Amino acid sequence: MTVKTPSPGDLDPIETASRDEIAALQLQRLKWTLQHAYDNVPHYKKKFDDKGVHPDDLKTLADIAKFPFTTKSDLRDNYPFGLFAVPRTQVARVHASSGTTGKPTVVGYTAKDIDTWANLVARSIRAAGGRPGDMCHIAYGYGLFTGGMGAHYGAERAGCTVIPMSGGQTERQVQLIQDFRPDIIMVTPSYSLVIAEEFERQGIAPEDISLKIGIFGAEPWGEGLRTEIEKKLGIDALDIYGLSEVMGPGVASECIESKDGPVVWEDHFYPEIINTETGEPVADGEEGELVFTSLSKEAMPVIRYRTRDLTRLLPPTSRSFRRMGRITGRSDDMLIIRGVNVFPTQVEEQILRDKRLAGVYQIQLTREGHMDNVEIRCELQREFSGKLTPAEVQQVAKELQQRIKTIIGISTRVAVLDADAVPRTQTGKARRVVDERPKQV
Repeated sequence: MTVKTPSPGDLDPIETASRDEIAALQLQRLKWTLQHAYDNVPHYKKKFDDKGVHPDDLKTLADIAKFPFTTKSDLRDNYPFGLFAVPRTQVARVHASSGTTGKPTVVGYTAKDIDTWANLVARSIRAAGGRPGDMCHIAYGYGLFTGGMGAHYGAERAGCTVIPMSGGQTERQVQLIQDFRPDIIMVTPSYSLVIAEEFERQGIAPEDISLKIGIFGAEPWGEGLRTEIEKKLGIDALDIYGLSEVMGPGVASECIESKDGPVVWEDHFYPEIINTETGEPVADGEEGELVFTSLSKEAMPVIRYRTRDLTRLLPPTSRSFRRMGRITGRSDDMLIIRGVNVFPTQVEEQILRDKRLAGVYQIQLTREGHMDNVEIRCELQREFSGKLTPAEVQQVAKELQQRIKTIIGISTRVAVLDADAVPRTQTGKARRVVDERPKQV
């Protein structure tokens, strides 16, 4: 597959700047952000004062470690508009995350914030190999979720022709892709597999699909899933990272030249990695929790926001900015199973080591007495579904069970099912974990 890699003329000058130039810009913008938050958001003023720090205390980038963290609970405690740094009349748009517990987290944008967001998503699309005139099929959900509209405005800014399909209606997704012949799809990785399965059901081969580039985000995914998506859709699969609290999609994105982890757009977001237990910063290359401070947001600056995503910062390659390693899990969706810390992505990795298995799975957790029970429900690839003997299916399950025990360290039951047996999502994110264990009190 041939996808154009960008020439230096395609890039924003800051993407090829020296590290010293980047650091100088970050320091300038970081000073502005801290003062903006302190002067205009009572929550931040109180947190700074309680910790005995002031924006003037920031002399170097490393001084950001003196300032307090922001967490999702801070957003919920200030629901709906308590963290806005501009009058509500200057807020051009509001988004909110659905959240799994409690109140949703609300974020606001000035017109300038939306302009910046569009520019960064456009930069991400260019990094993935997209060019003006390309047709972009957007299957992220539209509405309060930032994915659909973030991708939409960015694709338009990149000069693409946008198909605002949103999520669901899988058969219609495939029909429009066949009829309109888009070059790019922007969607969650799990839903891309649902779309790929519909192509398979209709007997449409990957080489007959017009798509060349897939830009996938909103949930963690690994190299095994990348390989499967690329094989099933015949595309280059790129990772885009973002979260609504920090901006939305486009905080970081992979480059087609290297496909070696999302590049953090460091001119607008200052990243840190911290030890999840102590909160202390760790060196680049060490794994920990990703923390972001916004550098240019007007309506709702965020100071040292704890994302709960576990990753590491890596040296620059295709751009002058640092990269993120793959998200290995989240500190708040980590499963503790019989004393072992387990992330769903670890299970996914072991499933996808077997080419006979698809990337659709579910981890079901129950408890008998004081013992946790784990069942992994996964599917055969369609080409193997109904073709293997019961003994062969049992052998596939046994091999996966052994890999999980050896690599992850937990005992499981494994059910290998035919294609389409595991429940699908029609709206985007897959429900990878069904935890029916009694809640601890």
